[in-house]
Amino acid sequence: MATERTLSIIKPDGVQKQVIGKILTRFEDAGLRIVAAKMMQLDKNLAGSFYAVHKERPFYNDLVTYMTSGPVFVSVLEGADAVNKNRELMGATNPKEAKPGTIRADFADSIEANTVHGSDSLENARNEVAFFFPDL
Repeated sequence: MATERTLSIIKPDGVQKQVIGKILTRFEDAGLRIVAAKMMQLDKNLAGSFYAVHKERPFYNDLVTYMTSGPVFVSVLEGADAVNKNRELMGATNPKEAKPGTIRADFADSIEANTVHGSDSLENARNEVAFFFPDL
């Protein structure tokens, strides 16, 4: 299986709950390697650009407001089938529907404050990694 890279963001609720280390350990325990990482505060323009694909959706403004409400931890994960592996580790977007033992089932409070973002396809992973880490 080919090595892939995917983007992971630990959202403001995850940073506030101080579970960054616990989440990163899950990635590493699943065979994903952290090849780049940074803590940052998104501003409205950066968050708006990143989530531009959702601009016409009713939740867009709330999403941008939420993602700018506190610091986030952005990282690039690398490994075999990294995109799918990360999606499995995260669990369903709605934490009430997430399987027990997934990140969202264990740490998330709501669909909006669902602790983590992960690329949903290999193409989006390439674009999202380049968005935050253009030199990789």
